[in-house]
Amino acid sequence: MVFLSLSRWVRSRGPDRYWKVQEVLQHARHFRGRKNRCYSLAVRAVRRAFVYSTKARRMKKGIMRTLWINRITAALQEHGIKYPHFVSNLAKCQVALNRKVMSDLAICEPKTFKSLAALAKRRGEEGLVAALGDGREPEGIFSRVVHYH
Repeated sequence: MVFLSLSRWVRSRGPDRYWKVQEVLQHARHFRGRKNRCYSLAVRAVRRAFVYSTKARRMKKGIMRTLWINRITAALQEHGIKYPHFVSNLAKCQVALNRKVMSDLAICEPKTFKSLAALAKRRGEEGLVAALGDGREPEGIFSRVVHYH
C-alpha cells in the first residue's frame, strides 16, 4: 500500500490502534473499577500485572525448591539423619536424584526413600567401601544393581 501524502498515512493507522487497545482491555477485563474500561488506566494496570507475573515466575522456582527441601527434611527426621548429610552422602555414593524426585519418593514411596536414607546413613558411618558392600545389600536397601564377581 503506497501513500502519496502524510495525512493519508496517519489516517490509515486507525484499525491497528483499535486492535491494540482491544488487546490491552482484554487483559484488563477481570480488573475492578475503571481499570477494566478506560484504556489509559488499563495500560498501567496491565503493565504492572505483567511485571508481577514475571517476578512471580522467577520466585516460584525458589519457593518450590524450599518446599522440596522441607518435605525431604521432614521425612528424614523419621530416619534420624540431617538433610545436608543426606545430600552429601548420596552424592558420594553417586546417587544422582534431584530434590523434586527425592521429595516425591519421600511422599509416595516411603520404602524406597527409607533405603536411600539407610544408604546415606551407612555411607556417613562407614565410608564408601562399606556403603557399597561386598556384594550383599545392607538391610533395608533394595536395588536392581547386578554384581559381577
